[in-house]
Amino acid sequence: MEVVEDVIEKSPLNEEELLKKHRQERKDLQAQIQSLKKGVVKGDKKKKKEVTEMISKLEQELDAEQALELNNVAANDTVSSELSSINEVVNGDVPTKISRAQKRRTKKETENKEREKRIAEEEVNHRQGPRVVELNTIKELLQNEGLQIFNIPADGNCLYCAINHQLEVTGRVSSNVSKLRKLTASFIRDNKEEFLPFMYNDDDDELIGEDKFEKYCKDVANTKLWGGQLELTALSSVLKCPIKVIQASGPLTIQAEQYEGPPLILTYHKHLYRLGEHYNSTITSVDDNMQESEDTFA
Repeated sequence: MEVVEDVIEKSPLNEEELLKKHRQERKDLQAQIQSLKKGVVKGDKKKKKEVTEMISKLEQELDAEQALELNNVAANDTVSSELSSINEVVNGDVPTKISRAQKRRTKKETENKEREKRIAEEEVNHRQGPRVVELNTIKELLQNEGLQIFNIPADGNCLYCAINHQLEVTGRVSSNVSKLRKLTASFIRDNKEEFLPFMYNDDDDELIGEDKFEKYCKDVANTKLWGGQLELTALSSVLKCPIKVIQASGPLTIQAEQYEGPPLILTYHKHLYRLGEHYNSTITSVDDNMQESEDTFA
């Protein structure tokens, strides 16, 4: 009886069971990480560094272990499928006719399993990818200034939403996205000679003409056209306040330093979202201690 139980315990998990096991392992790891963080005394930088390195090691080990298990399951499924096909040929089995409804259910189940597998694999890859490296670098830079990221939706209005949030945070008169867009467009249009030399066609790298310039201004005012350096320059002049942009690569930039008052502090991300570049706002750190794990290491 002991032999039978031993065999059952060591029987391989199928893909669905393995993904469930992986999710539980990640929950357990998060609980362990939180326990480690709570043991760090506020201000103890040495201990904080040790715990950070320990967390990184634990996550990497779990990533490697789960990736290996996923690969093994994929290999086992291939072998099982091939053996099943061989058995059918040898035994002369005649495949049972499958109904359309069953085919749809089977297809849906297969798609769901493949999706979960891709999500698990992407999670492993993302932990070592440019998104995480960039995000952790920005958070470290913010931490040195006693700040943390305030997330802004990625809907094309991120720059204007981040600016408006900063107006509120710094005690200035806040506005709204529509008004900020129109103010930006008007300033660019009224100062065409300053902006036009930096505006190029996407296809031939030539300076845009009058028609495209006017269309650009209208798009800035009336659509969700993504805002960048030109719009930052315009906004700092319109609002008459400095704007500081913190990014992982490249120097920190400050627009309109000549104006008084605290700067509006944004973060610039190249890899946070697949859709493209993104701006977030910032707030004073709630706790100088370590941030939540899923934010810092996700």
